[in-house]
Order: sequence, then structure tokens, then C-alpha cells
Amino acid sequence: MAEAFASSKGGYGYRRVKAALRTRVSEKVLRGIMAEDCLTAHVPERRGYGSYEGETTPAPGNLVNRDFTVGMPNGKWFTDITEIKARDGKVHLSPMIGCHDGRIIAYTAGSGPNAGLADRMLVKAVESLPEGVHPLVRSDRGCHCRCPDGWRPWAATA
Repeated sequence: MAEAFASSKGGYGYRRVKAALRTRVSEKVLRGIMAEDCLTAHVPERRGYGSYEGETTPAPGNLVNRDFTVGMPNGKWFTDITEIKARDGKVHLSPMIGCHDGRIIAYTAGSGPNAGLADRMLVKAVESLPEGVHPLVRSDRGCHCRCPDGWRPWAATA
């Protein structure tokens, strides 16, 4: 029994050891003998599921730094994507909210939280801006807000 266990480099449990020995000894007796001789199989630990695949691009600096005061409209904007459960599935909402008065500047809704949802909302928000106004846009700096090709020159994310 010890030979069969050693030849498997400690990978065989009592079932495989019994199959290797081709014996008529019961599994209960075999488990007891293996326990007496401290022959326990190495069982690798299961890895849990993780969807994190790493950073797509470097995260921009936090320019707002928890200072949510602003003296004029369109000084600072905030955005995020939220999931709303509906009867027929989930809806993802991406609003742009003005820090001055808390009003919704623009929003988009879609079936998934992706960069296209955030981009469409940002385009709608920028189209509503008066000439010469450049607000500071603050997001959670998630992957849907960090486009790797950098084609959004009109707004600094923070």
C-alpha cells in the first residue's frame, strides 16, 4: 500500500490505492490503515471565480479629491453606471449629474455596463454644454470609463 501511495507522489487517495492493489479489502479498512501510516493524499485547493482581468489603462489621478463644492453650474460633473433590476432582466443606467445643483445633465440606458454606454452618455452631455465651458468630470475610474485609445479630449476624468 505504501508503495502504491509513494509511486503516485502522494496523489492517490484510498479509492485509487484500492484500485492499484486490486484487493478485496473494504474501503473502510483501507482508510484506517492509510490513516495509521499517515498516508493522506494532497488535494489542491479550489480557486474561486474572479472576473478581474487587470487594468486596461492606467487610472487617471483623482482631481476632485472629495471636494464636492463648486460655485457655478457645469463646474464639476459626476458619473457612474448603476444596475436596475426590472421584470424582464437588468437595465444599466449611466447618468451625468451636475455637482452645482444635482440635476441630470444627460443619461443613457442599456442592457450591459460597457464603454459604449458611458461614451454615448458623455457625448450627449458635452452637446448640452455652452460654448467655452469645460467641466471636470469625475467617475469611479472603472474600465467602462477608461477608453484605451484616448479619443475623448474634451473632458478630464478624475
